[in-house]
Amino acid sequence: MIDVSTKYLGLKLSGPIVVSSTPLSESIENVRRMEDAGASAIVLTSLFEEQLALESRALDEDLSRGTESFAESLGYLPDLNDYRMSHEIYLDHIRRCKEAVNIPILASLNGVTTGGWVRFAQESEQAGADAIELNTFALATNRSQTSAELESQLLELVASVCQAVDIPVSVKLSQNFTSLPHLAAKLEDAGAAGLVLFNRFYQPDFDIESLEVRPTLHFSTPSELLPRLHWSAILFGHLNADIAITGGVHSAEDVIKSIMAGASVAMMCSALHIHGIDHIGRVLSDLQYWLEKREFSGLAQTRGCLSRRSVPDVSPFDRGNYIKTLSSYSLRQTVAAF
Repeated sequence: MIDVSTKYLGLKLSGPIVVSSTPLSESIENVRRMEDAGASAIVLTSLFEEQLALESRALDEDLSRGTESFAESLGYLPDLNDYRMSHEIYLDHIRRCKEAVNIPILASLNGVTTGGWVRFAQESEQAGADAIELNTFALATNRSQTSAELESQLLELVASVCQAVDIPVSVKLSQNFTSLPHLAAKLEDAGAAGLVLFNRFYQPDFDIESLEVRPTLHFSTPSELLPRLHWSAILFGHLNADIAITGGVHSAEDVIKSIMAGASVAMMCSALHIHGIDHIGRVLSDLQYWLEKREFSGLAQTRGCLSRRSVPDVSPFDRGNYIKTLSSYSLRQTVAAF
């Protein structure tokens, strides 16, 4: 049997497939099935910063009933009923997951400011979480807010959480940063033990009949893997922090590409919603077959072999790829015309 074990955030994992944050993990039965199928770790569904703010506001309103004093600045937030878990239920879920399975359980905290994250990160650690994934997503909609301010806010959040807990912390990033290598180094300096590439950008759609802007959700496709491979391959070898790839991982081929780009693990979410939790086992079986057929001694042997620092021609990772791709396309179109 080929050795497909790996390490991520200092954790020894039986394989490279980690379940990314998904509502599927809200069920203890599903968590058990994920372990049985071959998942080496599970990132629980996210708890949102806005959720903590709403719970705090609800408590304040209870304590000051009749005084008409409430956090008006939070009026833009969704109703508390929109969230499936309170933070106490979330902490209890961590405990129950740890009792149910033997693989690492990661808490997922979704936010952009320090707020109550430090306290909740500590509570997650006390509940038994093996690591914390900070699922960050900040969108600049105010022209007075600079990119430097956004990055500074992110670094402050990461540093605060890393200093508050003893368990490793990974940061799930958006790909919309101007200089990702520079930011990655700063995040490592702030204490991040891993980077997760990338948070998917869910964009609203326009209903032209009702004149409403509505949230939309589409499952990922393998085509979304490409920018994740690109940046993992660029970052590999220049950081001590581990790299995880999430978004577009659907098959054994996608997992192999992720590891070859330099990732320690590949995370699955949409593929499990589409094909079912047992899909993990099929992917692992295909992965084993691929490695055996090519006579690799283990998965670790392939890690980073197609990263920017490992290939003789780095132009595909730089501007040269842009030039070659457009030039070759134009040439094919011209030849076809004749």
